Amino acid sequence: MIRVKFVSADGGQVIETEAAEGLALLEVAQNAGQPLEGTCEGQMACSTCHVIVAAEDFARLPRASEDEEDMLDLATGATRTSRLACQIVLTRALDGLTVRMPPEHRDMQGR
Repeated sequence: MIRVKFVSADGGQVIETEAAEGLALLEVAQNAGQPLEGTCEGQMACSTCHVIVAAEDFARLPRASEDEEDMLDLATGATRTSRLACQIVLTRALDGLTVRMPPEHRDMQGR
């Protein structure tokens, strides 16, 4: 099992969970009750699963593809360590990963 820590945008709430290797971070986040929409269901056609990876963990991730970088350009509140949760697949190398929810997010479904 891979340990993941989700931090709320304001830092006031921390949720720690464990998930199986091979799952997308988006699925893990949604199962943990995090406010990530994933409107495009992981097809990289939106930025509604934007997360901010802890600086100390960012280098452990594979590089973002050019398509992911393009989608991150559309994400509200994107930072240098922003990624799309649908593109992060959990591996043993990511055990202990910490991600923060962005301060704002786009609700593509109008909720």
